Amino acid sequence: MTRHRLTMRALPETFAICRLEPSAAAPAWIPQHGFTAVIRTAEELSVYCSESAVPEDVRAERGWRALQLVGPFPFEMFGVIASVASPLADAGISLSVLATYDTDYIFVRGTSLAKAAEVLRAAGHNVAGPV
Repeated sequence: MTRHRLTMRALPETFAICRLEPSAAAPAWIPQHGFTAVIRTAEELSVYCSESAVPEDVRAERGWRALQLVGPFPFEMFGVIASVASPLADAGISLSVLATYDTDYIFVRGTSLAKAAEVLRAAGHNVAGPV
């Protein structure tokens, strides 16, 4: 497997990953600024956003931190996520992944962020930001 040496930046905020019904309208509480992702499938409407924006009664997994893989990465480049996911999996750290046009984001539990940074550095990656 190709292993890349990547640079990633820990985003300072804490995130929630929310699950809404697939037919739900995009809620008004979704932030209009900062990191926000809204994904609709036939099975669900998922929202990744700042934890502080999510009402208490919304079904959500709270306490996630994000590592932005500093891109851009060409679409032809393969193994980017595997280079990060494999060492984290070997260390027993679960993750969630989002991709944008230019880069990728890895979400880990906030309680695992320091350990994730340590594991990723040991795998040859550069991790910057508040961990």
